[in-house]
Amino acid sequence: MAEDHGSSRHMSSMSMSHKELGDDDARVVHVGDAERTNERLQFAGNAVRTAKYSPLTFLPRNLFEQFHRLAYVYFLVIAVLNQLPQLAVFGRGASVMPLAFVLAVTAVKDAYEDWRRHRSDRAENNRLAAVLSPGAGAQFVPTEWKHVRVGDVVRVGANESPPADMVLLATSDTTGVAYVQTLNLDGESNLKTRYAKQETLTTPLEHLAGAVVRCERPNRNIYGFQANLELQGEGRRIPLGPSNIVLRGCDLKNTSWAVGVVVYAGRETKAMLNNAGTPTKRSRLETHMNRETLFLSGILIVLCSAVATLSGVWLRTHQTDLELAQFFHKKDYLKVGKEDNENYNYYGIAAQIVFNFLMAVIVFQIMIPISLYISMELVRLGQAYFMIRDAKLYDASSDSRFQCRALNINEDLGQVKCVFSDKTGTLTQNKMEFRCASIDGVDYSDVAPQRPVEGEPAWVPKVPVKVDREVMELVRNGGATEQGMNAGEFFLALATCNTIVPLIIDGPDPKKKVIDYQGESPDEQALVSAAAAYGFVLVERSSGHIVIDVLGQKQRFDVLGLHEFDSDRKRMSVIIGCPDKTIKLFVKGADSSMFGIIDKTLNPDVVQATEKHLHSYSSVGLRTLVIGVRELSQSEFQEWQMAYEKASTALLGRGNLLRSVAANIERNMRLLGASGVEDKLQDGVPEAIEKLREAGIKVWVLTGDKQETAISIGYSCKLLTRDMTQIVINSNSRESCRKSLDDAISMVNKLRSLSTDSQSRVPLALIIDGNSLVYIFDTDREEKLFEVAIACDVVLCCRVAPLQKAGIVDLIKKRTSDMTLAIGDGANDVSMIQMADVGIGISGQEGRQAVMASDFAMGQFRFLVPLLLVHGHWNYQRMSYMILYNFYRNATFVFVLFWYVLYTGYTLSTAINEWSSVLYSVVYTSAPTVIVAILDKDLSRRTLLKYPQLYGAGQREESYNLRLFIFIMVDSVWQSVVVFFIPYLAYKNSAIDSASLGDLWTLSVVILVNIHLAMDVIRWTWITHAVIWGSIVATWICVIIIDSIPTLPGFWAIYEVMGTALFWALLLAVIVVGMIPHFAAKAIREHFMPNDIQIAREMEKSQDSRDANQPEVQMSTSTRA
Repeated sequence: MAEDHGSSRHMSSMSMSHKELGDDDARVVHVGDAERTNERLQFAGNAVRTAKYSPLTFLPRNLFEQFHRLAYVYFLVIAVLNQLPQLAVFGRGASVMPLAFVLAVTAVKDAYEDWRRHRSDRAENNRLAAVLSPGAGAQFVPTEWKHVRVGDVVRVGANESPPADMVLLATSDTTGVAYVQTLNLDGESNLKTRYAKQETLTTPLEHLAGAVVRCERPNRNIYGFQANLELQGEGRRIPLGPSNIVLRGCDLKNTSWAVGVVVYAGRETKAMLNNAGTPTKRSRLETHMNRETLFLSGILIVLCSAVATLSGVWLRTHQTDLELAQFFHKKDYLKVGKEDNENYNYYGIAAQIVFNFLMAVIVFQIMIPISLYISMELVRLGQAYFMIRDAKLYDASSDSRFQCRALNINEDLGQVKCVFSDKTGTLTQNKMEFRCASIDGVDYSDVAPQRPVEGEPAWVPKVPVKVDREVMELVRNGGATEQGMNAGEFFLALATCNTIVPLIIDGPDPKKKVIDYQGESPDEQALVSAAAAYGFVLVERSSGHIVIDVLGQKQRFDVLGLHEFDSDRKRMSVIIGCPDKTIKLFVKGADSSMFGIIDKTLNPDVVQATEKHLHSYSSVGLRTLVIGVRELSQSEFQEWQMAYEKASTALLGRGNLLRSVAANIERNMRLLGASGVEDKLQDGVPEAIEKLREAGIKVWVLTGDKQETAISIGYSCKLLTRDMTQIVINSNSRESCRKSLDDAISMVNKLRSLSTDSQSRVPLALIIDGNSLVYIFDTDREEKLFEVAIACDVVLCCRVAPLQKAGIVDLIKKRTSDMTLAIGDGANDVSMIQMADVGIGISGQEGRQAVMASDFAMGQFRFLVPLLLVHGHWNYQRMSYMILYNFYRNATFVFVLFWYVLYTGYTLSTAINEWSSVLYSVVYTSAPTVIVAILDKDLSRRTLLKYPQLYGAGQREESYNLRLFIFIMVDSVWQSVVVFFIPYLAYKNSAIDSASLGDLWTLSVVILVNIHLAMDVIRWTWITHAVIWGSIVATWICVIIIDSIPTLPGFWAIYEVMGTALFWALLLAVIVVGMIPHFAAKAIREHFMPNDIQIAREMEKSQDSRDANQPEVQMSTSTRA
């Protein structure tokens, strides 16, 4: 990665890493004196708590969180109303049971998860650490982590973790270096160096009493730290930075022990401050479901209003008869003829209408299905299980399975229209390989496998490197020539200008020493390995010097100063004291930042040739870096040293001061050359992008690389094609950017006017850089950018910053209803991932920040194809059907209750047992819909991958829309009419009791809705058979049990009615007549108006699985009505 060299996480932390603090904001830590440190301000203890609840707060807090769902509030109000004597319809226990069941299931799940968190917290807090105790003769005593405080001095052994964030005071290494692994913190396995200051390293611990650390207040930035150390008796401040602090969550490696003072503890440690969840996202389907829920609420209000109004009319008509009516008489006949003769507590017709309305709400409450929410959670859990277990989503190279980190947006994977992808590490492997170099204006690109000279001791990099024979000969035998000296200085710069840690490991050949280069940047590892392959082997690093084996001779180089890479400067520099007593400044960085500090008058021909080589390297997709050098005089070095020390000890404005110091020294550089590093495409990326585009998904690539590199990669991965018309916006000023944008709009409009149909339309590609985006966003011209971008088939954004990536995603989200998906692997992709509707993290080489912030995580970009086209399609189709089926199922039952009310004087009494009403949506019919939504497949994996156009069904919302909702509601009305009126008319003149009729209605509805579900099942399994037919059997058993309880109304009713032939005849009639419209509509739709999915399904039935050579059917891409 040339232009954003170094680990990309630095870019994402820029918003916090340079927060400037004054002395008044500093935290004061007395080394080894926790009492005094916490005397004025009580800092956080070291006990951590990730659990949400305590035994006292669990019930109220959990209920409070659950009732954030308005549907739960609705059912709570219904249950409360049913407790009032005037409104009681069901038994008080029966009315509460559905809500109590749902709340209890969720509470048990939350309690179990929180119990696991409590258990983890206890294990963590009770771990032991060695803490320096002045009262025990300055000895380290075992102390539980939860008792460690700010100011304590702690000793950490090899392979152990520090109990808190601590500033290093001493290590087992004589130079004060310590190696740490931050795998648990950010997912990076490479070792990183941390240093103890020489002033504390040489001072016995007991003499550090009185030393004071002044550091910044706790913050989330794990890559930034600002502090000063003041030793007792010394007036000067010793600067401390990120290289002097070891964070909680790190592991000490290759170091026997390290001692440090705790500066942040417990919840104030950087690891805990970063322990935050990803933003909560709601699926598009669930959002649309609210619309249908409002329609159902409207239907509910209409039904209740009709019942209440008709009851008022009936009461008005029969008001003279009310004194004799059994349930409405007003007179208290026990007091007739007495002076204090009074009426019952009669509220009047108006009040009775209100009561009837509320009672109707209670009776018809399941019009809004409470079980749907739990069903959706169970279905998503089942879908996630199958996605995780899918072998097609398993990455063998990293041994990582698919991760489903957010269960609530599974179905969104089936509706994606726009994919925003990072390039490095997402489309490419982020495993760098040194390919070529331009040295002193000469291009060296003839690489071959390295062959060490026989008879010489060989240092072999762990990662094989290909070398150029001509360069190898020049370095080994041409040292006396100017060209040979420049080549040697070039590779010396690669070996010195880095933060790589060399580790000597055992290799297969005992005569060869294998070096494993550990570093924070894959680019640096590749460059240092290349230097080693050419004979400049970095073999040792300490806090103050490095040792390089130069062509077989070990030489020590003093590291006098280092300016690390940052995204503002886009370069890094190191000041080296060479063995010949000269002082050299080596700088490497992106060409855009380096050519501004190169002295082009020294060797203009070399500069011109190097620029040409850089362009050719970028054109073939290589990542480039420019290397320069300048020899410093003693006075220049001393001037820099004074300025650097002053800047590094400042708490106020330290970041800007250090950048200023770096800019002053990094000038008038002599160009040594440039490097070309290849970042190969991941397997299957071109094919994956082609499939996504066939599926109607637009792919945008957002990268920090230069334009030429990005375009080359675009062609390699088939994102760009030769027949595309490229619109390039690459401006250096606001005016030129405005003109380029206007020209782009003109071109788009012109091409639109020339294209008569979609087949002859010219494909467009927009290529825009970060500078132009800055001008566009600053001048509020986003609308014009959107107009151009939305007209293009491909958008390629180069040299973009992390926040710009999020801004581009937001540009589309705000102006379209398109489902967006962002995928990346680095910390610089986090903001983009969190901004998109669906965020996917790649488990790559740049840590786990992207994975931790994502909704889903996987190992390779190519897995996006089966994830979206297969699992996304299945998830959307299943969830859409399940939601509509739940609406239909409950509406059918409610309409049956409604018809009965119309024939019972609007008294809202029910023939169906109250327990059957409660169990209908919770037990009788819930299991089949959940199982079908998890297991059913409308199409096979092979068909979905063969015809990517089938994915368009989800984009067009064919399986869930208002038209389908209206259709299923009409169907539910018809089936409720059949269920109610056929038995009613058959028994109209009989003496059958209401309980027997209610049992028939209950069984009829349950059998009918399950037959309806069975008719729509595509792929049957034994589990599907078991739950659908088993649900009908279970309903029958429950009805029998309920009617066998003497204390309940309807005792023995089912036994009486089942003994007649008419009962069975009516049951059959209801099923046949009820299913006729659904069967007819299904047959007509599939045979005369089939959609793409139905066509593909028929193809599956008619084609043998081996018949792969049949001509493909052209799928529709137009929106269906």
